[in-house]
Amino acid sequence: MNRALGPTDLKRLHREWRHRTSGRVSLLLDGVMTPVNVGSITRLAAAYGAERMWLAGATAAVSHPGAAKTALGTHRYVEVVEGLSGVDAARAAAAAGYQLVGIELARGAVPLFEAPLGPDVCLVVGHEDHGISAAVLDACPVVAYLPLVGRVGSLNVATAAGIALAEVRRREWTRS
Repeated sequence: MNRALGPTDLKRLHREWRHRTSGRVSLLLDGVMTPVNVGSITRLAAAYGAERMWLAGATAAVSHPGAAKTALGTHRYVEVVEGLSGVDAARAAAAAGYQLVGIELARGAVPLFEAPLGPDVCLVVGHEDHGISAAVLDACPVVAYLPLVGRVGSLNVATAAGIALAEVRRREWTRS
């Protein structure tokens, strides 16, 4: 009979996946202005073990009431860097050893599942309507998109970030 796991079993399950995880993941939010999206991405970052989030440009602060409500306190599990321009945040991520991967519907982008990913990845997402700024997109050596087959041409930025985080970890877990 299938049933939900109890708290102890959940802890064991999550610990098992943490032990299989060695790559570093981070995020750069470039102009993500909607607080609820920032809060959702913060919670996803914590769930997938992201070390750091750069909140660049006009990105809403994690302390904004809307972001805080959605994040449910998970900001304490991720180092948050605020107050940088998008280009300076990209430079900081690269200097920290991360491969910048822009998640964007752009010319030259490849499907994320085909993108060459190193062990340490910084996923870059942008404004809901305008995407990643041109200067930050230029700083990304890899640009990837999420293939969609329905009648909708794009995803909410938090949803896209969650799918991208899951794909980065899935690829890490299936390497060997």
